[in-house]
Amino acid sequence: MKPLLLTILCVFIFTACGQKKKKDTTEINHSQGEKIEIKYAKGFSIQDFGDYKLIDVQDPSGESELKYQYALIPQGTHPTNIPSEYLKVETPVRSVICMTSLQISNFIKLDAVDRITGITSTRFLFNEEINKQLEEKKTHKIGIEGDFDSELVIALNPDMILVSPFKRGGYDAIRNLEIPLISFLGYKEVTPLGQAEWIKFTAALLGLEDEANVKFKAIEDRYLELKALVENVEKRPTVLSGELHSGNWYVVGGESYLAQLFRDAGAQYFMKNDNESGGFYVDFETVYSQGAEADFWRIVNSYNGDFSYDILKQTDGRYADFKAYKEKKVIYSNLREVPFYEQTPVEPEVILADLIKVFHPTLLSDHEAVYYKLLTQ
Repeated sequence: MKPLLLTILCVFIFTACGQKKKKDTTEINHSQGEKIEIKYAKGFSIQDFGDYKLIDVQDPSGESELKYQYALIPQGTHPTNIPSEYLKVETPVRSVICMTSLQISNFIKLDAVDRITGITSTRFLFNEEINKQLEEKKTHKIGIEGDFDSELVIALNPDMILVSPFKRGGYDAIRNLEIPLISFLGYKEVTPLGQAEWIKFTAALLGLEDEANVKFKAIEDRYLELKALVENVEKRPTVLSGELHSGNWYVVGGESYLAQLFRDAGAQYFMKNDNESGGFYVDFETVYSQGAEADFWRIVNSYNGDFSYDILKQTDGRYADFKAYKEKKVIYSNLREVPFYEQTPVEPEVILADLIKVFHPTLLSDHEAVYYKLLTQ
């Protein structure tokens, strides 16, 4: 081989090997990230690489294969080797627009509502601090999904917007505002502790990981303690849930969050044999055939006044045929009276205690109902 050709060939091989080695080193570095412990939530994972974190988000129910990836970068730093498919987000995030009450619940639990710059609605909003921020124009209403005030959003200039990408409603008006849209899928978790564990996701964005770990540990310990309390109960009552709306009854499947909550409270959901995790509509006859003999009936609504069995019967006379109606075993929560949606996602242990008190009153005789109570009149 000619000397010149040999030299060129050697340089090519050396360069190729160097590039291969560099690529492999990058892969090894990413495999060495510390995986943050996420015990119950199925919708996200976090890897800590020291100078940045990578978060992968996916549908915890498995109904969608879409994935969302975020690289959390400390402000003022410029880490290298971040995969190009990850959206870069500077942390800690100081201003956020929240689209749902579930998202807001995380900020309340983390004592970080001062970082909420915008919300979509104030309906059933109880939190005093957020209401005060609204009065002082520190937090603003930006409209509803599909009809956002884009100019206001631009003026607020938040560090990010938390969205629920699988919910109906359009984000087209804000998608091109160059503000990071962060997918928050806690509402699709199928276990109460899984949903509550999303405070770790929120905390990673806010730089409040230590606070989140302490608070989640307290939630977990109490929840598991209560769950163990009913593990050996002999009778597990059946629970119906929901009401008719416009001729249809919205139910969730036997693998849903609600079904799991009932199981953990020592009861069984009336559609326990359905293997769906999401919700769907059925007609009255379907509900009646499976739930008319249920021992209890769970209802959550926003009735303006004192809800009662008479009101329930006036809504639909057929309700009086249900066993739970006849025996006055309706479990009730009024959204006008309690901060149900803005607190229960991160208080599953309180919800569980409420339900155990109803299903097995002798086991928690001293518990005072917070969200659910047995309707007596």
